[in-house]
Amino acid sequence: MQRRSIMKGAVATGATASLALAGCSVEEEPGETGSEGVDFGLAKGEGELVIGYINWDEAVVATELWRQALEASGYTVTTQEFTEAGPLYEGLSTGDIDLFLDTWLPITHATYMETYGDQLEQIGTWNENASLTVAVPTYVDVDSLEDLNANADLFGGRIVGIEASAGLTEAVQNSSIPAYGITDLTLETSSTTAMLTELDSAIAAEEPIVVTLWQPHWAYAKYDLKNLADPQTTLGEAETINIVGRIGFTEEFADVAGALGTFAMGDDQLADLENLVFAENGGDVQAGVSAWLKDNEFKDLIA
Repeated sequence: MQRRSIMKGAVATGATASLALAGCSVEEEPGETGSEGVDFGLAKGEGELVIGYINWDEAVVATELWRQALEASGYTVTTQEFTEAGPLYEGLSTGDIDLFLDTWLPITHATYMETYGDQLEQIGTWNENASLTVAVPTYVDVDSLEDLNANADLFGGRIVGIEASAGLTEAVQNSSIPAYGITDLTLETSSTTAMLTELDSAIAAEEPIVVTLWQPHWAYAKYDLKNLADPQTTLGEAETINIVGRIGFTEEFADVAGALGTFAMGDDQLADLENLVFAENGGDVQAGVSAWLKDNEFKDLIA
């Protein structure tokens, strides 16, 4: 199963055409939970739910975790992948999307919350130690963002980034680069998948590379990485990962909203889940999440 078409749910209806034009891809095959026999601890219910996500690792695994839990509890779940954050938040604001599980606050997604926040419900916070980072392999003799410009040639004049619309990209481009006078390196954006591919290849060859990254992330478990010091705090302090929904969601799906509001995962739990999915199961998200659920109690995450 390929990582960019991993989320399987019921066929999307209604807004699918307009959302596809907005830059998302929709998996249209009905999916199995892959977690038969798991006690999710959720009240039985019914109804159709649409969860939007972007191909960021914590969003991918959290969305699949809840897809399995909700479908096992009687709901029909459609998941929709977006390539940009803007259309996803717009979809929430218009009610075409019910939930997004990966809003970073107060900094990373501040622009979107300023634009759409009055049209959304903030449902819960499930991780309180999220951080934006710029990282290098530990064998690279550079320790601070202050030292990047002087070592531009070492990195071929490139900082390998992720999606252009990501809050991390905005923070590095508009805050870190001017604050530290980084004029001889260019932040190159593409996708998270492409960045991780370059990181893996560079480490395999023991070559220098500098990437934009974030914690928690499974790359820190797989590779020996170090975060470059940010003495001016251009990337901000630790943030929280939050669940937001469309207006009216908590009233229509009170039991689901209540469970989502108590959902919490620590850094070690999330890293273990991501590592199992992306490193040990080759990116097969449904299989990886199902395997994780065999050894971990989902109901403990909503206790």
